[in-house]
Amino acid sequence: MTIRLYDTSARQIRDFIPLTAGCVSIYLCGATVQAAPHIGHIRSGLNFDILRRWFEHRGYDVTFIRNVTDIDDKIITKSREQGRAWWSIGYENERAFNDGYSALGCLPPTYEPRATGHVPEMIEMMRGLIERGHAYEADGSVYFDVRSYPDYLQLSNQDIDDLRQPTEDGITGKRDPRDFAMWKATKPGEPDWETPWGRGRPGWHLECSAMAHKYLGPAFDIHGGGLDLIFPHHENEIAQAKAYGDDFAQYWVHNAWVTMSGEKMSKSLGNSVLVSEMVKRWRPIVLRYYLGTPHYRSMIEYSEEALREAESAFARIEGFVQRVVEKAGGVVEPAAEVPPAFAEAMDDDLGVPQALAVVHTTVRQGNSALAADDKEAAVARLAEVRAMLGVLGLDPLDPHWIGEGGDRGEDLHGVVDTLVRMVLDQREAARGRKDWATADGIRDQLNQSGLNIEDGPQGPRWTLGPR
Repeated sequence: MTIRLYDTSARQIRDFIPLTAGCVSIYLCGATVQAAPHIGHIRSGLNFDILRRWFEHRGYDVTFIRNVTDIDDKIITKSREQGRAWWSIGYENERAFNDGYSALGCLPPTYEPRATGHVPEMIEMMRGLIERGHAYEADGSVYFDVRSYPDYLQLSNQDIDDLRQPTEDGITGKRDPRDFAMWKATKPGEPDWETPWGRGRPGWHLECSAMAHKYLGPAFDIHGGGLDLIFPHHENEIAQAKAYGDDFAQYWVHNAWVTMSGEKMSKSLGNSVLVSEMVKRWRPIVLRYYLGTPHYRSMIEYSEEALREAESAFARIEGFVQRVVEKAGGVVEPAAEVPPAFAEAMDDDLGVPQALAVVHTTVRQGNSALAADDKEAAVARLAEVRAMLGVLGLDPLDPHWIGEGGDRGEDLHGVVDTLVRMVLDQREAARGRKDWATADGIRDQLNQSGLNIEDGPQGPRWTLGPR
């Protein structure tokens, strides 16, 4: 089967044909580390983590680059506001992003370059563009001449004569107001680096073009990022790289936003939901289910109710996994292949919602097998479920999720289990003497406390219910 992806530049779904057979190269615009991440930021990382996992399941060798923008206007502004060094703010928030990616089960990138570590590559790219007549120096800054590149704005499908780019504060010498800064002349109190055109600092767009070239070469397969990056960031990346002589990205894949009240989740709107706070209120695996299972090109409207629904849906999957493991008397390994319907959905522009429907259908089949005491069929369904969940990064038996919450969480589970067992023993004693009122009352109290009680052949078992 051929994997097919929606290519923003072609405005259609295309068959994926890698530049090198059996290999996939991906560049994802990562964090701008002026503040801690909200769940909208992490969604992009999750979507491309699933894409990467699917390529790997299909047998591809994946090189995955996710950069860190550790110097830009926003970081400098935060530095002034907080009276802290710009690099201190950047490092603190870079760690917060990595903690968020890790908490939600994202695999680490092959390389995670920082912009400030690649100024020599940026200087080299600017030198080449100036020599080719695509860039020019003015008052210590270097600008890209957008009219020198005839294909400018093809990604976003705009007309250059209709384009308006406001002049940035302190930026002088532009030949055309639509030209963008690749390098910004030094200002008092700002970080700067030495270049042939004077001291200054890089522009945002130049950073990614230079880092993509450094780690993936003049041509690579997929460039990813959020919809909000199509213009100006990705347009400007393309202009710089192709004018420099690179073929650059062959496919452009963009994920949609997480919204609140119909607006894109952002710090400027004051409606962000920080990952560090969300993982205190919701299990990280539930957050991954919530953010990772809608189609990557569909908006997610944030709500507590939607999160509770995600929690309930995942609890049904997790409950099935636990019941079969208990029935089998040990761990059931994932199947070598996923069901064909799951693979077909994933091959079709990463159709996670349709693939997830296959997961839930298989869980229902497995539950029917359990009800019929068909151990062999139940185990077979669990093997399929684990294979599918592994692709989605949602296998509760994966080492990443076992003991979720840390060692103290495991200790607490043991304490709770002991206490609940004592109460369940009292319930069993009541059932034994046919005191149904007392037995039902104990079960109701446990349910009200957030525990689900299921009676099975091996006796009662408890799980945490939806909040």
